[in-house]
Amino acid sequence: MKNFIVIFLLFNSVIIMAQNHDSLPYYEIPEYQESYSANSVAARMIDGLGFRYYWATEGLRDEDLNYKVGESSRTSSETIEHIYGLSKFIRNSVLINNKDTNTLELAFSEKRKQTLMNFKAVSDVLRNTETAFKLEGTEVPFWNIINGPISDALWHCGQVVMLRRASGNPFNAKVNVFKGKVND
Repeated sequence: MKNFIVIFLLFNSVIIMAQNHDSLPYYEIPEYQESYSANSVAARMIDGLGFRYYWATEGLRDEDLNYKVGESSRTSSETIEHIYGLSKFIRNSVLINNKDTNTLELAFSEKRKQTLMNFKAVSDVLRNTETAFKLEGTEVPFWNIINGPISDALWHCGQVVMLRRASGNPFNAKVNVFKGKVND
């Protein structure tokens, strides 16, 4: 009976995890292209960011979201809010007709989903555009998008990972950020 319960719980956990990552991008990084261009490299940078964000935020509990190191530091929730704002800035700088104009306060799960969707939308546009990419209608050079909000979001993903470790909920050890895959 004890073995049956363990198997049942394990089976249900696998189903829940499969359902969860099916609805959100970046459970794993998409396969890479055989050739590359400036656009595909930029898309891959976004994919790497999306993958890291997916796993930095996967399975966060309320105590993780509310955790902060000290009085003057941000909580994980505040850091995730900032990453969402960066994802909106990136999306709204790259996409001309498909911007994230949400101004409502989102619950953590919706904010996480929208952040991942923002990264995916930008990656898809970059990957599927063959011409040289220019930010039309803005004075922000794409170089600044790379060294600004993309790099900043990567930085903050690392902070979320550090905060979740400190609150007792470490990053999934099966995640291989080098390969962009989850080890068996």
